[in-house]
Amino acid sequence: MVFEVGLALILIAIVSVVAQRLKQSIIPFLIILGMLVGPHLEVLNFGSIDLTFVHSQETISFLGRIGILFLLFFLGVEFSVQKMVKSGRSIIIGGTVYVAMNFVLGLIYGLLVDLGIYEALITAGMLSVSSTAIVAKVLVDLKRTGNPETELILGIILFDDLFLAVFMSIMSGVLLGDTSSPLGVIVSVLISMGYMLLFFIIARKGPPILNRLLNITSNEVFIIVVFAVLFFVAGFSEKLHVAEAIGALLLGLALSETEHAHRIAQMVIPFRDFFGALFFFSFGLSIDPYSLLDAVWLALGAVLITIVSNYIAGLVSGKQAGLSVKSSTNIGLTIMARGEFTIIVAALGVSAGLNPVLQPFSALYVLIMAVIGPIIAKQSKLVYTGLAKIGIGRKELEKQRAKAKVRKGGET
Repeated sequence: MVFEVGLALILIAIVSVVAQRLKQSIIPFLIILGMLVGPHLEVLNFGSIDLTFVHSQETISFLGRIGILFLLFFLGVEFSVQKMVKSGRSIIIGGTVYVAMNFVLGLIYGLLVDLGIYEALITAGMLSVSSTAIVAKVLVDLKRTGNPETELILGIILFDDLFLAVFMSIMSGVLLGDTSSPLGVIVSVLISMGYMLLFFIIARKGPPILNRLLNITSNEVFIIVVFAVLFFVAGFSEKLHVAEAIGALLLGLALSETEHAHRIAQMVIPFRDFFGALFFFSFGLSIDPYSLLDAVWLALGAVLITIVSNYIAGLVSGKQAGLSVKSSTNIGLTIMARGEFTIIVAALGVSAGLNPVLQPFSALYVLIMAVIGPIIAKQSKLVYTGLAKIGIGRKELEKQRAKAKVRKGGET
């Protein structure tokens, strides 16, 4: 058992190094690795070295669940409602436009392909949440952190994170609570929303008390206390039929306004990265590669909707913020990547016993978007000039070219 887990970690490390050398997100690489060496193919067995991970899959899956907790706990600690409100009206409007457009189109798409109402809601959630990690990496890699649209991009991502917390809380109540009657569903949703509201109140009113309780000089004791509370809250959340990942996210939100938030975040990062890698690998292990064929057209349709809706949402958000068409194009194309949170939303639906096609659908959708998202963002200038030829931003482009000619003439 220990040898199998160690072997899995070696493979994860090798693939992570390869992804880093290729300057790509490790998420699609780890999912593909999991599928290739998982128990579904049953071909990579070399005597004492078994690469199908049949015996250790349950252990790796549990470690992956811990990865989800750390991913969402860190997201909560990094999040700040006050920061979002202070960031201005344009971010709130832009975030609302972005989330609403993706969610509505995702819901319509789910219903059109006849997945079922709950599956359609999960699909809408999958299409609505961008990958914070990939978007941040794209901004750094393309050296756009100083661009005029970057603040709005980060604001939209922040708003998207808030949407994820609300959506997951509501869906946890709907899918994991009492669904035997309409009243049972309403009660379950109210419990989930009340639970979330409690943590928002703690985040608002509790920092003075939390600051004193967490005033621990020893890093060893500090991390033990924080992690103990994290796992207790996650487990208690599950008892209330609220997804354990949401419990972790809400605890992070409660601690985000304390003076210890930065210290917590710095300590969590190594655990987030390590166990997060195990989560994506274990997700790949659970996917039957042959089942991807059943979700190809479903995933391709979702990819097309995501590309179109993100581009339009970027244009609308940028325009209302007074940005140029070029900057607005950068917004829509930069926030296009999908990753960890899309998989978490899909996992909620699968754990609730919904249509199993959600698993290969989410895997294929994330694989495609995690790869082409950064590529499209890198080619945003080409997209901008190409669309200008058909009228979108043509006048702006012509003005830019005219100014460039004047500058060039002045230099000569």
